[in-house]
Amino acid sequence: MNPELLKELVSIPMPYGKYKGRIICDLPEAYLVWYHSKGLPGGKLGMLLATMYEIKLNGLEYLLKPLRNR
Repeated sequence: MNPELLKELVSIPMPYGKYKGRIICDLPEAYLVWYHSKGLPGGKLGMLLATMYEIKLNGLEYLLKPLRNR
């Protein structure tokens, strides 16, 4: 996995919607599941949301903890 991608997950905020302004790694799992079922957006945001969905789905949030403290 690309370390830069992980850094972006802990620093880029959601640009719109119910969770506008919330850092992507802090989005609720239920929201990511809903978004995944409805269809993720294209581009970089879609890639970040898909990655965060997989991380939460597989219980890998611990991978982001060291990056959050920087």
